Amino acid sequence: MRPVAAILLPLNARWNALPGQLRGAILITLSGVFGTVMSVVIKLLGSRIPTAEVAFIRSVFAFMWIAPFVFAAGLAVLRTAYPWWHVIRGVAGSLSLLGSYYALIHLPIADATAYGFTRALFLVVLAALLLGEPFRTSRIVATVLGFGGTLIMLRPHGGIEFAALIALGAALSTAFSVTSIKKLMRTEAPVTVIFYFSLTSMVFTAIPAIPVWVMPHGDEILLLVVAGALGTANQALIVRAYRSADATVIAPFEYLQLLWAAGLGFLIFSDVPGIYTWLGAAVIVAANLMLTYWERRRKV
Repeated sequence: MRPVAAILLPLNARWNALPGQLRGAILITLSGVFGTVMSVVIKLLGSRIPTAEVAFIRSVFAFMWIAPFVFAAGLAVLRTAYPWWHVIRGVAGSLSLLGSYYALIHLPIADATAYGFTRALFLVVLAALLLGEPFRTSRIVATVLGFGGTLIMLRPHGGIEFAALIALGAALSTAFSVTSIKKLMRTEAPVTVIFYFSLTSMVFTAIPAIPVWVMPHGDEILLLVVAGALGTANQALIVRAYRSADATVIAPFEYLQLLWAAGLGFLIFSDVPGIYTWLGAAVIVAANLMLTYWERRRKV
């Protein structure tokens, strides 16, 4: 039998020989697949395991993943000039986890995924308010268009679902978390930011998880382990994708996750997205792509 290294090294060489833009497109597509499978697992768990418990266990996995990197870099990397910003970022990220998991459990996966894409629109507003970034005409147009698509999905004349509002709240929390990262990354090392987020989210999600704790059964323990591994892999793939290629190249592939979500939602849960879901999601995706394209042109 050939040694593992003898097999992996040629594959790694072939992978590195691919153009960066192609590698980025492949990685972001894989991240969408991993993220969608994780969504399915969370929805399956939600039939018995409380949302807060799932979010807490996910945070524990994230902390276990980053801890070895902290020890490798040395404990001095934990020194920070902005401890409260780390706490704020951790709380915002925890609210995002709790909200997005609740939405996945109570909405069709395609709907929850589409609402999640509004985070880029919230980010435009928060970056202008909190970081002083300019609110250009192109950003205003894309934001208004995107939230128009959100209204199409919400269909306010027919009664707004509570879970849909939670999904939008989770997207807002995600945008606030990203805004906090932008501020922190001006002076902090990436490993510092990730460590404090993992620690804060683990503590914060434990608060609502403990009172409603349900002891997982054998299959549920396996699903929780799978969800944690998929979540970590998903984040790693996204980071590597954006390191390999420009956002304008890989953004269209990111939105393929809507197709994976719709497909798995139908096959596993018999969810069939309605016309308003597809139309609203199309408008939200178009607004995000326009925003990405305009931002890229401005930097050229």
